[in-house]
Amino acid sequence: MSLLPTEISFHHTPLEDEHIALGAKMVGFGGWFMPLQYENIISEWEYNRKKVSIFDCSHMGEFIIKGEAVIGGLDRIVTQTIADMPLKTCRYGAMLNDSGGVIDDLIVYRKAPQEWMIVVNAANIEKAARHFRAHLNHNAHFEDISFKTAKLDLQGPQSRDVLKIFAPGVEKLNYYTFDQFQILGIPCLISRTGYTGELGYEIYCPWEKCKEIWKSILNNDTVKPTGLGVRDVLRVEMCYSLYGHELEENISPLEAGLEKFIDEQKEFIGRRAILSRQPLRRIVYFVSASRKSPRAGHKILDDQGQDIGEVTSGTFSPALEKGIGIGFMNIMAKTVENKIFFGDQKNKAAASVVQRPFYKGGSLKA
Repeated sequence: MSLLPTEISFHHTPLEDEHIALGAKMVGFGGWFMPLQYENIISEWEYNRKKVSIFDCSHMGEFIIKGEAVIGGLDRIVTQTIADMPLKTCRYGAMLNDSGGVIDDLIVYRKAPQEWMIVVNAANIEKAARHFRAHLNHNAHFEDISFKTAKLDLQGPQSRDVLKIFAPGVEKLNYYTFDQFQILGIPCLISRTGYTGELGYEIYCPWEKCKEIWKSILNNDTVKPTGLGVRDVLRVEMCYSLYGHELEENISPLEAGLEKFIDEQKEFIGRRAILSRQPLRRIVYFVSASRKSPRAGHKILDDQGQDIGEVTSGTFSPALEKGIGIGFMNIMAKTVENKIFFGDQKNKAAASVVQRPFYKGGSLKA
């Protein structure tokens, strides 16, 4: 028997050679080989918050579903009602298992009266595709276009000024809407949803044309490439949940604070489970009393040193110049003036539970 480690096989985006040429540090993420950072996290954070940065998000999954939403079974798969969505709008939601756990969070795009695009997380493409195929019926047509579709995210307060040069009219897009555009003669779907707390756009384009668009946008000196490292910092500052951290198949969307993305008045897979079971934990957001940052897996402790929860995401926030974290806490746990500790019994740091988000005043809806 060989004792050599098994070689890990990753998927590769169409921009991998571009990232390497730009000096990016590459890592495995969700089964893909992706850029973690190019310069350093702080400088990339500064660029996104104050100017404009571009992310390669081609690892995300995209599905096309054709058919009437209710009759074909699509509406029953998603926690949000989607049958009433106006054309060219987006809606965030989740798909659950029968026990009410989160299979994945997703964004639904209504392209036509009976055509939808679903965007799912990279690590869940195969699992999500199986779930859709299992629960859509013969009245719906399902196609996985994940490896045909590349995705570039242009984020930052100056993103509109840059993108309208390439796609005139994109400045008319409202928050959580999309439309079809041409960039360099290439047909693209461009949406305005964002994941960083700043004004931002998502460019969905043909896989084989992605590099041409990427290089043209980067020819603009205003734009810099940024990696997954700073993307995580930006999303934690906004208190956005990430699958594998705040969302999992053993986590209820009610525990994860997704109440506003659940339509309890309609029928969907997992509805009875989540409505019949009282959550035992709740999601919390906290700020360190110092620059010390929490990390996923750290314990959350009360002032008596009792274990009352666990950190799911943590980082240093350049905006607050302190450590920040997200975690789950026992719903019955009581704290003194919202004070908690994170770490372990031997090495713990003080923090305060606060309201979301940590980062306020961004350009998201500008």
